[in-house]
Amino acid sequence: MKALLQRVARASVLVEGRCVGAIGPGLLVFLGLDAGDSRDQGARLLDRLLAYRMFADDQGRMNSSVVDVGGGVLLVSQFTLSADTRRGLRPGFSSAMPPAEAEPLYDWVLAGLRQRHPQVAAGEFGADMQVSLVNDGPVTFLLEVS
Repeated sequence: MKALLQRVARASVLVEGRCVGAIGPGLLVFLGLDAGDSRDQGARLLDRLLAYRMFADDQGRMNSSVVDVGGGVLLVSQFTLSADTRRGLRPGFSSAMPPAEAEPLYDWVLAGLRQRHPQVAAGEFGADMQVSLVNDGPVTFLLEVS
């Protein structure tokens, strides 16, 4: 399971021209689900992403989490994070979790996120989404949980 975290000043997701999710300052989280990923991994990922220190404290150091700063979290499913890009000029997706399995796990992660954090927005699983963001820093980290 992979999550690409981007510290943002703001972010939003459009589907067919309508805004389905938006946040102000906080985290944009692209979630990639690999074949074999589980709820246990999802729980560990939630622990990490909510506690991950990527926001400035009073001294300007990255010592604060999204929870500490009261930021929003925008969760977006992104199967392309599971791509095999080691060879050739076209990505392979054989390691990605099939959509029929991925959607319930994505929904479970989203529900857990909403239970644990007050400001959560989300994209639409499987939709063609247009994601807009203003990356703050830029600060971007890839979390992997196995």
